[in-house]
Amino acid sequence: MECAIYQEQTGTCEEIDCRQEDGGCQATLDRLAQLQKDEFAWIRLDAPRQDELERLGPYLNLHPLAIEDAVQAHQRPKQERFGDVLAVAVKTLWFIQQTADVETGEVMIFLGPSFALTVRHGAADPAAEAASRLAQQPEMTRLGPVSVLHAVTDVIVDAYADAAAQVRTDLTQLERCVFSPARDDVTEQIYSLKREVVEFRDAVGPLVPVLHPFTTAREDWPRKILPYFRDVADHLTRTDTEVRALDDLLTSVLDAHLAKVGTWQNDDMRRISAWAAILAIPTLVAGIYGMNFAHMPELDWRYGYPCALAIMATGAGLLYRAFRRNGWL
Repeated sequence: MECAIYQEQTGTCEEIDCRQEDGGCQATLDRLAQLQKDEFAWIRLDAPRQDELERLGPYLNLHPLAIEDAVQAHQRPKQERFGDVLAVAVKTLWFIQQTADVETGEVMIFLGPSFALTVRHGAADPAAEAASRLAQQPEMTRLGPVSVLHAVTDVIVDAYADAAAQVRTDLTQLERCVFSPARDDVTEQIYSLKREVVEFRDAVGPLVPVLHPFTTAREDWPRKILPYFRDVADHLTRTDTEVRALDDLLTSVLDAHLAKVGTWQNDDMRRISAWAAILAIPTLVAGIYGMNFAHMPELDWRYGYPCALAIMATGAGLLYRAFRRNGWL
C-alpha cells in the first residue's frame, strides 16, 4: 500500500510511511481520519486482499460491491456510482516485443470527495507514472481527487498508443513476408497477432463511452479539468480508430496470405501433373513393348530399341517444352 496526501491550495504532497499491521496500513487509516477540508488522499494498492479493502471501506465509504469488483478484477471498462463515490474500471495494456504478445491488466479508480483510490492488477503500474506526472504539475493537484483520475487514464491511454505503434510495426513486417517472393508460411504469426489485436480492441473500444462523459461539465468537478479529459478522450478515440484499422488490415493480410498459399499449392499440383504427363510417354512405350508378345512391330529390327528410346525422349521433350511455355514448369 502507498498513500500520499495532497494539499489542494499549495499543490504539495505528503508521502505516508505505510507500515503493514494486521493486513492493513494503520498510519494511512489514522491520517485519513485527520484529513483537512482542503486536502485529499491518494491510496495506491497492488492486488489487495479482501480484508485490506474492507478495512479501508468505512473510512472511504466504499460499497461492498465496489470492494468485490476491485478484488476480483476481470471487469470490462466501466464507470459506476456508489453514492458519492465514483468507480471507474480501466484495462491496462503493454506489448511484449520478444513474443509479439499484448498483455492486459486492470486498474480500478475510486473517487470520493476527499480521496482517490487506485487498485492495480497486472504488471503495468500506471499509478506510479501518474504520481510522477502530478509531482511535476502541482497546479493539477489543486483541482482535487479528479486530477488523479485524469493522470492515471492519461498514462493508460498513452500506453495504448505505444502498443498500437508496436503492433503496426509487427504488422508491417508480416506484410513484407506475405508479399515477398519467398515461400514463407506465416499463417500462425498472422493469426497470433490478430488474436492480440482483438484483445487490444476489447480493452480500448469499451473505454471510449466511459471517458466521453468526463469531457462535459459536471457539478462536482472543476471546469478547468474538462480540457484535459477532452485531450485524453481525443487520444483514446484516435487509438481506437487505429486499432480497428489494424484489425481490418490483419484480416486482409490473412486473406491475401491464404490466397498466396493456395497459389503455391496450385503451382505444386501443376508441376506434379506436368512431370506425371512427361513420364507417362516413356512409361506407355515401355509398357507396350514389355508385354512380351511374339508378334510385335519392329521387334526384329536392328534399330528398334534406339527408335523406341528416341520416341520416348522426343515425346517427353515436346511436352516439357509445352509445359514450360505455359508456365507449368
